[in-house]
Parts: sequence; structure tokens; C-alpha cells
Amino acid sequence: MTRLSKGCVVAGISSLLVLPGAVFADEARGHWNECSPDTLEGLYVFSASGHSLINGVWQPKAVVEYIQFNGDGTLTVPAATVANRAGDGAITRSPPGGTGTYALGADCKGTLQFTPGPSFDVFASPEGVQFHMIQTNPNNVIEGTVNRLSR
Repeated sequence: MTRLSKGCVVAGISSLLVLPGAVFADEARGHWNECSPDTLEGLYVFSASGHSLINGVWQPKAVVEYIQFNGDGTLTVPAATVANRAGDGAITRSPPGGTGTYALGADCKGTLQFTPGPSFDVFASPEGVQFHMIQTNPNNVIEGTVNRLSR
């Protein structure tokens, strides 16, 4: 075999070994960046803090709640606790039964609306294990993290 033909054989074998890996990486990368409503499914805990403008004064606020995402754009709230320094600074515990809706695009960004209640922009991980929410209602600066507890 000539030196030129040996080089062609080596180059051909090398491209067969490298090319499938490159295609696989592109397929994996494309899948990695895709989200849909079913990305968020299971029981999550949301913890957030920030401030709310109440009677012209910015008041600290903290929220911790369970959110059950159903994978179809709907959600329920089994439990929630809100602490706000407005007025007497009371702690509010919501009874189970809150509801809401959410949308999540292929780019893993979306919206969430509690019914009745606040609305949020959502920024999720493609695996749906963790995401971040920021409240979009006027007179509120509330941001937090949401972590999946179970599927």
C-alpha cells in the first residue's frame, strides 16, 4: 500500500469514529435545550424573598410553598406560608387547594399564574429539576428558586 493510500485509509477510519460522536453531540444538545409543560411535573418547593410596596412603603416579604405541577400546564398548591412585615407582621398559612396555570416554551422560559394571585416569569432547567421564578405584578420585587421534591 502506498503512503498516500495509507493516509486515506487512516483519514477515512478517523472520520467514521469522529462523525457519529459529533452527530450524537448535536442531537443531545438539541434535546438539552427543549422544554414543554411536561418538563415540570411532580411536587416542588418554592422559596422566595423580596419586597412588596404597601401603603407607599417597601416591606420585606418571604414565601415558602409546595407546588404540584401536573405536567399539562395546570398546578395546585398543597401548602403555603407567607411572611410580610406589613401592618402587624403576621405569618399567613394558606389552606390547601390553591390552583394555577403555567406555560413553558421550548427555550425553557415561561409564565405562571396563581388563581387568584400573583403571576411570575419562569426560567427552568431542561430536566425540570430546578427553576427560578420572579414575580411580574406591579409593586412587588419577589424572586425565588423552585426545586423538585418528587416526580
